[in-house]
Amino acid sequence: MRVHIVAVGRLRAGPQKDLIDDYLQRLDRTGRGLSLGPARVVEVDDRKASGMAAEADLLRRAIPDHSVTVVLDERGRVESSPDFANRIAGWRDAGRSDLSFIIGGADGIAPELRAQADFSLSFGKMVWPHMLVRVMLAEQLYRAASILAGAPYHRV
Repeated sequence: MRVHIVAVGRLRAGPQKDLIDDYLQRLDRTGRGLSLGPARVVEVDDRKASGMAAEADLLRRAIPDHSVTVVLDERGRVESSPDFANRIAGWRDAGRSDLSFIIGGADGIAPELRAQADFSLSFGKMVWPHMLVRVMLAEQLYRAASILAGAPYHRV
């Protein structure tokens, strides 16, 4: 199952990008034998600053057809890392070939796009900067692959 992180905004070179690249590279290595990955980041940029609706259109166009879509939103469901890993495995085992995680811009994700998602995931009740959410998601994707592989990276 291919993994797509579809996000508003461009991430410049720096520590956040380095972390994301590292975790996604680890995910690709660990997930290969699990039919999980490769992972890629797709960035969309609303250069006209037209708001959430325009961002939603750009995000929708970047999501592969028939992909499982997961929005990252503070109103979403909070899950443990093992539950998250099992959810991903369930989609994979159901024959889904693409999994897209949607990260909105500074104002969040348009309500219509949130309503169309297959799942809404939260990293807690706090609001996180969307660039840090990318790092946290990349790490949790690698952790999920490690859990599914039975590796010792995740300790309960």
